[in-house]
Amino acid sequence: MAAHRPVEWVQAVVSRFDEQLPIKTGQQNTHTKVSTEHNKECLINISKYKFSLVISGLTTILKNVNNMRIFGEAAEKNLYLSQLIILDTLEKCLAGQPKDTMRLDETMLVKQLLPEICHFLHTCREGNQHAAELRNSASGVLFSLSCNNFNAVFSRISTRLQELTVCSEDNVDVHDIELLQYINVDCAKLKRLLKETAFKFKALKKVAQLAVINSLEKAFWNWVENYPDEFTKLYQIPQTDMAECAEKLFDLVDGFAESTKRKAAVWPLQIILLILCPEIIQDISKDVVDENNMNKKLFLDSLRKALAGHGGSRQLTESAAIACVKLCKASTYINWEDNSVIFLLVQSMVVDLKNLLFNPSKPFSRGSQPADVDLMIDCLVSCFRISPHNNQHFKICLAQNSPSTFHYVLVNSLHRIITNSALDWWPKIDAVYCHSVELRNMFGETLHKAVQGCGAHPAIRMAPSLTFKEKVTSLKFKEKPTDLETRSYKYLLLSMVKLIHADPKLLLCNPRKQGPETQGSTAELITGLVQLVPQSHMPEIAQEAMEALLVLHQLDSIDLWNPDAPVETFWEISSQMLFYICKKLTSHQMLSSTEILKWLREILICRNKFLLKNKQADRSSCHFLFLYGVGCDVPSSGTAGQMSMNHEELLPSCTPGASLRKGKGNSSMDSAAGCSGTPPICRQAQTKLEVALYMFLWSPDTEAVLVAMSCFRHLCEEADIRCGVDEVSVHNFLPNYNTFMEFASVSNMMSTGRAALQKRVMALLRRIEHPTAGNTEAWEDTHAKWEQATKLILNYPKAKMEDGQAAESLHKTIVKRRMSHVSGGGSIDLSDTDSLQEWINMTGFLCALGGVCLQQRSNSGLATYSPPMGPVSERKGSMISVMSSEGNADTPVSKFMDRLLSLMVCNHEKVGLQIRTNVKDLVGLELSPALYPMLFNKLKNTISKFFDSQGQVLLTDTNTQFVEQTIAIMKNLLDNHTEGSSEHLGQASIETMMLNLVRYVRVLGNMVHAIQIKTKLCQLVEVMMARRDDLSFCQEMKFRNKMVEYLTDWVMGTSNQAADDDVKCLTRDLDQASMEAVVSLLAGLPLQPEEGDGVELMEAKSQLFLKYFTLFMNLLNDCSEVEDENAQTGGRKRGMSRRLASLRHCTVLAMSNLLNANVDSGLMHSIGLGYHKDLQTRATFMEVLTKILQQGTEFDTLAETVLADRFERLVELVTMMGDQGELPIAMALANVVPCSQWDELARVLVTLFDSRHLLYQLLWNMFSKEVELADSMQTLFRGNSLASKIMTFCFKVYGATYLQKLLDPLLRIVITSTDWQHVSFEVDPTRLEQSESLEENQRNLLQMTEKFFHAIISSSSEFPPQLRSVCHCLYQATCHSLLNKATVKEKKENKKSVVSQRFPQNSIGAVGSAMFLRFINPAIVSPYEAGILDKKPPPRIERGLKLMSKILQSIANHVLFTKEEHMRPFNDFVKSNFDAARR
Repeated sequence: MAAHRPVEWVQAVVSRFDEQLPIKTGQQNTHTKVSTEHNKECLINISKYKFSLVISGLTTILKNVNNMRIFGEAAEKNLYLSQLIILDTLEKCLAGQPKDTMRLDETMLVKQLLPEICHFLHTCREGNQHAAELRNSASGVLFSLSCNNFNAVFSRISTRLQELTVCSEDNVDVHDIELLQYINVDCAKLKRLLKETAFKFKALKKVAQLAVINSLEKAFWNWVENYPDEFTKLYQIPQTDMAECAEKLFDLVDGFAESTKRKAAVWPLQIILLILCPEIIQDISKDVVDENNMNKKLFLDSLRKALAGHGGSRQLTESAAIACVKLCKASTYINWEDNSVIFLLVQSMVVDLKNLLFNPSKPFSRGSQPADVDLMIDCLVSCFRISPHNNQHFKICLAQNSPSTFHYVLVNSLHRIITNSALDWWPKIDAVYCHSVELRNMFGETLHKAVQGCGAHPAIRMAPSLTFKEKVTSLKFKEKPTDLETRSYKYLLLSMVKLIHADPKLLLCNPRKQGPETQGSTAELITGLVQLVPQSHMPEIAQEAMEALLVLHQLDSIDLWNPDAPVETFWEISSQMLFYICKKLTSHQMLSSTEILKWLREILICRNKFLLKNKQADRSSCHFLFLYGVGCDVPSSGTAGQMSMNHEELLPSCTPGASLRKGKGNSSMDSAAGCSGTPPICRQAQTKLEVALYMFLWSPDTEAVLVAMSCFRHLCEEADIRCGVDEVSVHNFLPNYNTFMEFASVSNMMSTGRAALQKRVMALLRRIEHPTAGNTEAWEDTHAKWEQATKLILNYPKAKMEDGQAAESLHKTIVKRRMSHVSGGGSIDLSDTDSLQEWINMTGFLCALGGVCLQQRSNSGLATYSPPMGPVSERKGSMISVMSSEGNADTPVSKFMDRLLSLMVCNHEKVGLQIRTNVKDLVGLELSPALYPMLFNKLKNTISKFFDSQGQVLLTDTNTQFVEQTIAIMKNLLDNHTEGSSEHLGQASIETMMLNLVRYVRVLGNMVHAIQIKTKLCQLVEVMMARRDDLSFCQEMKFRNKMVEYLTDWVMGTSNQAADDDVKCLTRDLDQASMEAVVSLLAGLPLQPEEGDGVELMEAKSQLFLKYFTLFMNLLNDCSEVEDENAQTGGRKRGMSRRLASLRHCTVLAMSNLLNANVDSGLMHSIGLGYHKDLQTRATFMEVLTKILQQGTEFDTLAETVLADRFERLVELVTMMGDQGELPIAMALANVVPCSQWDELARVLVTLFDSRHLLYQLLWNMFSKEVELADSMQTLFRGNSLASKIMTFCFKVYGATYLQKLLDPLLRIVITSTDWQHVSFEVDPTRLEQSESLEENQRNLLQMTEKFFHAIISSSSEFPPQLRSVCHCLYQATCHSLLNKATVKEKKENKKSVVSQRFPQNSIGAVGSAMFLRFINPAIVSPYEAGILDKKPPPRIERGLKLMSKILQSIANHVLFTKEEHMRPFNDFVKSNFDAARR
């Protein structure tokens, strides 16, 4: 579209930009911000080629947005953001405006865009909180616009000046004149402006004259700051025309300044106009001054007098100060060597100027503090650039008793010196490094005052090291500062943090100080910045503090922390910072926690860079090993909670010998004393970092989760560096290294959504193998928050009404932060989807990670062992019993599981269904396999309470709901095949629970819901039996017999006469599920009747068998009857037919399994069915018998030898042979088994008969029957008969190796040989390519066929003996059967002549035809499917192989081509090989 319809395409992009503005989409999130930025970049790039279209579109959007009517604070903010985005895009597009823009475009810009920009510059006055930002952005647009369209803007200004010269009104509009302040001005443009204003100045009204005076001054600074080289050049090569314009305007303005007030207004412009006249300045510096320049000299004299306070008016003194600062500032853009006179002029005024502006006893003030501050900053920066070593004024500003304004001015001046160093001769900031100590003290005091004024916690204390004493800042505050003072401290603090960000060396520098003192000062500085990061009430300061800390963590900055011992200092300070930040993150005391986590990731990257750079130094440092506890016996079960913290904000001391107050759990960290006496701070910091990253994994903010996952990569990188240094395994540092790397890799892939990401997170959490202090603490902290959140959810909205204050604070929290963290508030609002989502995520986190915590708990004591359950022959060996952990209800994991099970039946009116559904899914699908035994025991104990002391069911809605949830959970759990589940499933028996579930569900009746629960339970039983090898059963056979007894009672058949079709369908579903469960239960199950009936065991088993067998036969009859009814009515749905077919199949399988495992007691009841008068019944019995035989061939032996004996008897029965060599049972099976099952029957029969060495007899009978039924030799073995299936199976089993050896080399030559690379075999003229030759292709095909044919007939000596037997049998059967069809007389006269008379081809031909048809040709046509080749041959080769197989089959059949015209040319070849094939 972009290529063919560029205009429409650009318009589409502009429209998309418009649609994604905040005013249209609402509050922005990370995704929409990224999308908006992408749209901006796209439009900026397009504007380089389609400038007019883009600018026109953006102008229209801006106009529409400006005209929108909005209501409410949120809409106003979105409007402001939208305007900023549009203006910023416009500015960048205009900055890249092509030079060849047409005049038409320029006119369009002036007519359409300029009025909209002026709207912001003129109407956005004070009162609107966003006015300043919008005005700045709009001025940027105008600046870019005027770069390439100056004439248009100048024309507007000039026109307005002309209008004002003839205007008679007193209140005139001077807005267009004020545009001078914002336009791009170079030397030539400034001349035009000066000339234009000088020409029209005198005719203007006073208001307009003042506007011109004010605007021209700012235009001058636009020129100087954007084109400093041009201004510098002005003093190297004076420009007469510029000086003339400036002098003329100077004189006009001088004439205008009749009164003191007017003088004060014009002096700043006059000094600038004088600066534009280098020669005049040179002249008035002389003793004798030209008469024309006398007014300039008088002006300078007046300036000096006013500056010294002798001007007679404070207004003039202030104006003189402004003018003098402008002079100083301008002089810094002039090289001393170019003009020293201006510097002499500056020196004659600067002392008085500094005395006026920087007098602590009498601070300079004009009533406008921002303007005063800007003036003082300009002065301080200019004085530094003029004389960097004359820093007396620096000392005045640094003094502790100086006004806070002086401090603010100094800090901002230093920031400007650092960030703005455009000219070579400007001095660098290193001249101020000598004041680092005073600046650090100022930072400490300001920080304390700002934080104290906000009522925040006291400042944190950075623990000192052994080698230096803690430096206490001298803060003496008796009372809290006022709000105004606090605000000024905040501004100063922000500026100081920006200063650190701009040049960290300025505050890190420690001239002439020892290492310990240097480390102490660095610690104080970083401590102060770290404390600012979580300050939610000072977001701008917090953001800047993060940037400053990031700069402090750059390689060159870390080296300055303590040059004497960089590595040790780095570990100590950086680790304490990490600990503090992570502690705040885990307690959720930060609103912008996602942004802080991103910043933390950058810190980790910087740390790793430093480690990598200094790893050799680390290796030689013994302290490095101590810091990480390497070599110390530090169990991983200790938690960071054991660190000494006298205050919530206090960082853990790493001072060797410091006393530790024991916390919760075992004081395992104390064992580190064997190494150096205290827990290493780095280990504690790493633990806290792990905790923070783990706990972010359950955030509802997808971005936060991905960032946390990506942070794991940097943990692993750190471990890699450390293990490289110490030559130990990486798992010594990070036990769960491999899983952390998986987390990191997943973070690079954007997930499809929040749910999919959480599912991936939980899967990885389950793979955490090793309990550590980090994951244990994370689980316990999350559990505590989860408990709190659960209570809030269950009490909602009651808690909300009772705790209005807390609810309000939480509401504000949710509005402000992207990540809700409901557990951090005092109440919860369920209308906020993130709140409930966070609770769900926490639940999944606890489920997935709970196994590690259980493992950590169980490791603390000796594990107890229990004997294996069930008969020895059925169990896999001993397993660790977890009854001890389950029995201890005080463990957090056990409490969590109890609470989770109670939530399975949560009946909260608003979110009950969501909670129940999520708990069911999370427990069933995401639970750590290590918790399975505990879950099984708790479910068993809970369900056992649903029965009274007499075993009667206590039927309630809650109990039923719990049972239904349990069924769903168990099915999900067993069906899921979670990694590691097999080793834990068998650690607790589920027999009792399963029996109780069935006993409970039995009494539910036959209502719709009850039928559905029964169906689900049957499905659970089937899944349970599929996982039989992984589960534990105490008395498996008894349990399975009981389950069969219960489940067969639910099979309804046609006994359910419900009129409702839906109920009928549900009943059929229950029948199906019941029978599928029964099939799985009956597999290999000897029946065990109930004891104590007084009946002989075999008789009881026989009766039980009869009961089940009769039930199954009745069910089969029901299926048949319903199928007949369906056939008659013809109007029933296909779904019912499919159900019946499936049910019938299950019933046959059940009968097979039942008879299979109970032949001794069941054969007498079932054998008669084989002779039943009903054909369908007989067929069913034969099908059951086939299934039994099939199972017998698949399983060599079963658990009991008696079953093997039963199979032996069945095999003997099937392979029974009559006196004449006939096989009555096998042939009967062939007659009754449906053709759809002939493949299986062929496999069973061949395997059975071959094992008894009776394969020849089977083949004789089957082949003879096939020949008898054949109409001619050509139809022999052509159909899908059982004989054909048996022949194919024999060829497949016994001939695979032969075919591989024969065909593989031939095929590979054709496919890979260079001679055959581009050969075509197509001989059908209708399919021939234009470039191909028919004769050549025929030769190619003939050549390949001849090669294959000779290889085949030459391999007769390698033909497998089993296949020789098959072919011989086929030959004999063919002769015998054909002779049987001849008359007795013919037999006596000449057997062979009879065959020849009836069939042209003899028996040899039949053998060859069958062998090629069923054996060789299928392998040639499909070599890949036959397993000869690893991949399919190319299509042209496939076509050649297919055509070749036709020729080979014709040779084998002794038949020439007649129907296919394109194959007739090969008849000569076919005919010439008849004899070769016969031999």
